[in-house]
Amino acid sequence: MGADYLEQDVVATRDDELVVLHDIHLDRVSNVADLFPDRERADGRFFVRDFTLSEVKQLSVHERLNADGSPVYPERGDGRGDGQYQIQTFSEELEFIAKLQAEEGRPVGIYPEIKRPQWHREEGVDITPLFLATLRAFGFESHSDPVYVQCFDDRELVRIRDFYRCELKLIQLIGENDWGEAETDYEDLRSPEGLKRLAKTVDGIGPWVNRLYHYQNGGQVEDAGLVSAAHAEGLAVHPFTFRSDDLPPGFESFAELMHFTVDELSIDGLFTDFPDLARAY
Repeated sequence: MGADYLEQDVVATRDDELVVLHDIHLDRVSNVADLFPDRERADGRFFVRDFTLSEVKQLSVHERLNADGSPVYPERGDGRGDGQYQIQTFSEELEFIAKLQAEEGRPVGIYPEIKRPQWHREEGVDITPLFLATLRAFGFESHSDPVYVQCFDDRELVRIRDFYRCELKLIQLIGENDWGEAETDYEDLRSPEGLKRLAKTVDGIGPWVNRLYHYQNGGQVEDAGLVSAAHAEGLAVHPFTFRSDDLPPGFESFAELMHFTVDELSIDGLFTDFPDLARAY
């Protein structure tokens, strides 16, 4: 589909193995409740951290489901899958990407995210050194290497840069304060002062695409100024997530969203579930 970089969200298992999964939970993307019905926590969720890698490897994964069991993206299927997909370790994913590069004859970068590092420490594992060690094992160490390390936790990115002396390109993900991704104040990070502080540590920001604009009730979409403010501090801007089947308010088509963000705002890159459409544009 032509993607320049492939994203990996990284979570730790009970035996401190790193796996690639969008969330710290298993129940809405796998058959974990069928295979291990007694392993849910008090909140009714099944956590990756409560399972060994061997157990995680027994699961089959499918499109994400809502809490009521309905598919998050109905047009992509019923969400149940056919049992042919498994959860991969971070190392397996990097090996797969290396194989893709050889087969396609072109470079493919990686864009891994450390999921909830503070939560992981509370669960008994410091995921960051394991994550960085895996990258080093695959030759990712210098700033020029085709890798962006991303995280929602601003303090963790400072730790990566300063304590671990990591030279890789770093991206501060910017979500909403009520998402619970980290204790980070994203409203503060979007401010001119916040962007100036970020520029001392990271190479760019990955903001929620909805925060790039103001949407008026009359249908008018207006630049919120975040992209230009970040560029003024020397930060790249890679917003998330561009989906043709889940367009943000104010846009009638994927092409319209691309035109506004790429042509008018001059973003530097983007996260998308539809790289073929982005490349075609």
